[in-house]
Amino acid sequence: MASGTALIYDEEMTTHKLLWNDPICDIEVPERLSSSYEQLKSYHLVERCVHVPAREGSEEEILLVHSSEHLEVAKSTQTMNEEELKRVSENYDAFFFHPSTYRCARLAVGATLQLVDAVMSGEVRNGMALVRPPGHHSQRNAANGFCLFNNVAIAAEYVKLKYGLQRILIVDWDVHHGQGTQYIFEEDPSVLYFSWHRYEHQEFWPSLKESDYDAVGLGKGKGFNINLPWNKVGMGNSDYLAAFFHVLLPMAFEFDPELVIVSSGYDSGIGDPEGQMNATPEVFAHLTHFLMQLANGKLCVILEGGYHLKSLGESVCMTVKTLLGDPVPQITGEMAPCLSAVESIQNVRAAHKPYWKWLAYEDTSFLQNLSTKSHLLKKANLNPSAEHESKITDNNNTVKVERFLELHMKNILFTVPPIKTATAGSEGSEHFLPEHVQLVKEIDKTEIKALVSGFYADLVQDDKTLLSLGNMFVVLDKILKKEVCNGIAASPTAALSAAVALRHSVRFGFQRVLCVFVGDMQMIPSTEDGITCFVLYLGIWGFIFMLTNLLLLLLKDAEGNDFFSAVLGFILPVAYSYQPNLTVIAVGPNRNLGISGISLLVALLQGLAESRIFAVIEDTEISLMQSVAKVLVGASTPSFGIYVPPTQEKVNKIKALREQFQQEWKMLQCSGKL
Repeated sequence: MASGTALIYDEEMTTHKLLWNDPICDIEVPERLSSSYEQLKSYHLVERCVHVPAREGSEEEILLVHSSEHLEVAKSTQTMNEEELKRVSENYDAFFFHPSTYRCARLAVGATLQLVDAVMSGEVRNGMALVRPPGHHSQRNAANGFCLFNNVAIAAEYVKLKYGLQRILIVDWDVHHGQGTQYIFEEDPSVLYFSWHRYEHQEFWPSLKESDYDAVGLGKGKGFNINLPWNKVGMGNSDYLAAFFHVLLPMAFEFDPELVIVSSGYDSGIGDPEGQMNATPEVFAHLTHFLMQLANGKLCVILEGGYHLKSLGESVCMTVKTLLGDPVPQITGEMAPCLSAVESIQNVRAAHKPYWKWLAYEDTSFLQNLSTKSHLLKKANLNPSAEHESKITDNNNTVKVERFLELHMKNILFTVPPIKTATAGSEGSEHFLPEHVQLVKEIDKTEIKALVSGFYADLVQDDKTLLSLGNMFVVLDKILKKEVCNGIAASPTAALSAAVALRHSVRFGFQRVLCVFVGDMQMIPSTEDGITCFVLYLGIWGFIFMLTNLLLLLLKDAEGNDFFSAVLGFILPVAYSYQPNLTVIAVGPNRNLGISGISLLVALLQGLAESRIFAVIEDTEISLMQSVAKVLVGASTPSFGIYVPPTQEKVNKIKALREQFQQEWKMLQCSGKL
């Protein structure tokens, strides 16, 4: 199993810079690269990464995507004077040449290819390349939008040729539409391209009709181009997560990519003058965490945009920390997507319904009268001096955002526990678990009895159950005291162990505990301490318990064919709406969900509660224990296998549940009918 995270950075790429005054291009500065690298060093992340040197991309590699005419123009600029460079630059939309631009662009291509080679060869599991100039706007025969060569597109063609890959996912979370990447792959079913971008009904650059949701690809590529247009500014963490839950992740798991490449633009983050969005840096940790569950963890992150240096640097660090396997910080902000985001999500789902099995039984219809249409009139009546005032506001805003981020990062960052994963049991029991799982000391029977006395003591009839509860307490206490990040325990009665764990966690002071039960579980709710229990029947899963400070989901019959609909369409949105500070997963007997499904569920839920997760598994499930333990220590999730679409009956039940609960758990919203 590959391990390690590559980081590629070459200071020479900072020599590409603007030599004349240009108010459009002046935000693309060398400091974007150097300040991001310095921020990585300040968090001591550089020394934790595997250093892979950059190289120049060859002409043959560039020609995998670009025309020879385009290459020759770029080469010719190396010996030009400033006036000549300016004249050539004016042939393109928002691009500037410097004598070093061609060399830097070849380094950007080569650095990207070095990263995909390191990941595909197994030298590392994942990685990030900090490159300039960026690439996703450049087209076969033209520079565009600060981009000369399309680094990510070249990488996709390169891995198809060199490694024979047939399914590549490109995720473009830059705030601008990567129209260059779309044009290159819009007829190619081997590349699934997803882009969200500020659009504002075609008013925002690049202002193309083909950036809208109905541009789904051409010919054999129909359905493999996904555009999610943001029709207003101010999109935040919950909007980005909703896009992943209700559009990208279901498509990605159905597509089953062999490699994931991210066009990683951070102008979609807070404070950026281009994006004007409100997403805070930790959201990129969550997005990265989700993408790490695809393609056996093969994930390559390539820098694109990002023009607020502090926001850019912190977001880069959040991404790299997650690639390294650090626990993901709690997401901040209200977990409720805005109406405009939900409208865009509904239209994307409607546009792609003919092409995707997971959408076959979903109710999807196009929304024509969007809530943001009225903003066009307001813009038409703007004062002529508004642009000048906007510049002043941008400068003031930059300082405010820097101050906000200083405080925000102090609030969300936390000391990572010294031990990643713990278990308890007799000597030798650790041998069937991964080497990084630490065995913690058992406690004696007298101590166990004292602890259990207030927790369903009448149900503990034998020494075996008592011992398993003791082992569970040892591990759980380490998690609750933040000495251990996560843990796993075997139990002859997983339901009882989970019930005791929940009660103990609440008494310890944890206010929001999420519990997911898999398989047949005899629920043991309690009304002690004034905690009342409201029980609702949930059809395919059994029961949902919503308590004052506990949310329990019972995942009973979710088989392969409805697993993704259940988890992505219901469990994750509810869990993110709830925002627990501890997650307990209990696996009982007679489950229909296989080992790979349970392991993936555990991996996805690690994005919550600062990755504080406790798994209780029936003691006969040795293979499952091994698989879950590997996920907890940070190994890639096993392949889920061939995608089987959910049945109409199961989809209808999930839709009914979404409609029933979406007012309370807002992340369930995925249509404009709110």
